[in-house]
Amino acid sequence: MAASQHLVDAHSLTVSYRVEDRWIPAVRDFRLQLAPGQIVGLVGESGSGKSTVALALMRYLSSNGRMESGGSLRFDGEDLLNKSMAEMRRLWAKRIKFVPQNAAAALNPSIKIGRQVTETLKAADGIEGPEAFERMMDMFHDVNLVDPERVAQRYPHELSGGMQQRVTIAMALISNPELLIMDEPTTGLDVTTEAVILDLLRNLIAERDTSVVYITHNLGVVAQLCERVIVLYAGEIMEEASVLDLFAHPRHPYTLGLISSVPKPGQSKGAAQLQSIAGNPPSLRRIPSGCVFAERCSLVADICRRRKPPLESLGAGRWARCHRWSEVGISPPPRSHKEAGGYPRQDPIAFSPSVSSDDRNRDGGTGWGRVKRSSETLLRATNLTKHFPVDRSLSEILGRQEPSPIRAVDGVDLRLSAGQTLGLVGESGSGKTTLARLIIGLEARSGGKLELLGMDVRDSVRDRSQDLRSKLQMIFQNPQNSLNPYLSVRQAIRRPLIKLRGFAPAAADAEALALLERVNLLAEYAERYPDELSGGEKQRVAIARAFASDPDLIVCDEPVSALDVSVQSAVLNLLAELQDNHGSAYLFISHNLSVVGYLADIIAVMYLGQLFEIGDARELFQPPCHPYTEALVSAIPVPDPLHSTERILLSDDLPSAQNLPSGCRFHTRCPRKIGAICETEEPPWRQGDAGRLIRCHIPLEELTSSQRGLRLAREAD
Repeated sequence: MAASQHLVDAHSLTVSYRVEDRWIPAVRDFRLQLAPGQIVGLVGESGSGKSTVALALMRYLSSNGRMESGGSLRFDGEDLLNKSMAEMRRLWAKRIKFVPQNAAAALNPSIKIGRQVTETLKAADGIEGPEAFERMMDMFHDVNLVDPERVAQRYPHELSGGMQQRVTIAMALISNPELLIMDEPTTGLDVTTEAVILDLLRNLIAERDTSVVYITHNLGVVAQLCERVIVLYAGEIMEEASVLDLFAHPRHPYTLGLISSVPKPGQSKGAAQLQSIAGNPPSLRRIPSGCVFAERCSLVADICRRRKPPLESLGAGRWARCHRWSEVGISPPPRSHKEAGGYPRQDPIAFSPSVSSDDRNRDGGTGWGRVKRSSETLLRATNLTKHFPVDRSLSEILGRQEPSPIRAVDGVDLRLSAGQTLGLVGESGSGKTTLARLIIGLEARSGGKLELLGMDVRDSVRDRSQDLRSKLQMIFQNPQNSLNPYLSVRQAIRRPLIKLRGFAPAAADAEALALLERVNLLAEYAERYPDELSGGEKQRVAIARAFASDPDLIVCDEPVSALDVSVQSAVLNLLAELQDNHGSAYLFISHNLSVVGYLADIIAVMYLGQLFEIGDARELFQPPCHPYTEALVSAIPVPDPLHSTERILLSDDLPSAQNLPSGCRFHTRCPRKIGAICETEEPPWRQGDAGRLIRCHIPLEELTSSQRGLRLAREAD
């Protein structure tokens, strides 16, 4: 180690990209001092410059990027800005490693895992043959890969997302690097897999004294993993502090806005709206002369628009770029979203707030008036099943055997009342999206019955009547892919108005503008195309389009998972407000339990094609609950570094939906398995308070006494 106490020492870094004939400064005046073994989090909205910083620290910018003069970047005392590409490649091979967000895209699909890892070791240390294989097996053991010999013989597509990410971490750490840069490495993972990966990282980093720059927009992950945090906005540092100081006393309005935007476990729409940051970041082509955050800031003053604030040292290792940092304090309590403290507790089977199509107070034909609530059943699924056939292997053909099907959805019973939100949670592979596709008509069911307002619903959306298609709509995870890039916003919204509601073109145009207003977009957006919109604006357009047909039920499949926390809060508030005014029901699918808990009235927990628990959303975070639900809740990364919950980590060894375990399907991973009965007998449904249903052999009294550590603070109550 050089004389400096910092492994990475960066000052006044400015990075620009050439766009057409102009150099656009994407990151300006960036600084970082990273000590050995330290984990620094880099947070901010999309477009803030986080990934550009990561590439700049590695000297790995694209061909149209450059470091501007005047800055410095030193690694272990060595000047990186003056090194040749050959010298940088030697550093990348061993001492500086990168873990990307998308492990599947980073791994070569045509090369087996073992060869990819050993090639990395050969490039770093010149080790190959039996010694390289042994080192690889040790590393796979360190990252908790089950059956490492078998993993080494597999191709990337044969591994789960969590296993793929463990492999990329193993490839990065096998050469014992001094610096690890991680770009959203757990964003696409389930909450349980994310918890395992984060614990794994924490232990491996501590053992190796590795320094880490961890890029994410998940403030819960930052709070639980990092020691220091740098907050970026529009290419500039807004604030830097220790993780404890940042979350306890943010000193920049942007930081405060980000923290306030995150739904906490137990927070619900019935108590208060989520806070959000209005507006959008400025264009990098037209950077303001004053503070870049001024147009979105609640504390903005004349000086903020006239003069750019410096990055000021506040003492004790804190920095802030704000003229009024001393006035930034605790945020005011969020305003009430519902009168009288929200909806009453609901029985998921016997009662739920709802509205029938005849009860709506129509407002000019748009259906946006306040609604009456009843307990009318909107959607009922009975023994709903979807089994996917599997092609026979050669041995099965010769032996005249029929392979077992993939039982993606296996006997699901659901009831959803009008005006109600049913949250559906579970890990990847649990069958959530397949269930949604059965309901919306994109998949044909193998068995069971589906009814909407008492009418039998046919399998395919093509076979359903126009009236039924108008009653069922869907909001997809990725609005970029769900919006036609060749249709303007007006055209995208008017299409269902004309096709499903019979509007004349002129009336459809007027209604499209009214819908845009309802989702808080100006009329000028009607003439824009999807590539002219931000991610949050695209999702608002998708929501407006979904509401255009005046639906009774909207299926929301991970509608906010790809959004920044500030945009996510605004979209969740919008969905809650539209439901309150319009009366549509939601089937809301997500692996983010805090998000589901905020918006849902009832939550159903799904595992390997079956429902394991159904209950009031406000009770999900309180015992008793199914051991699987307990593990999901314990794994939530809470945005509070002082928060402590007993973590229940599940293995990555998720059984195949083609070869399901006997008895309880969760028994192979269950930390509370009580014996052979779990392995041999299907568990019964047990009913608790307020109609809560849990499918488990363990009596609810025993679950309650053993799960007392699960209790979380309910900030909204």
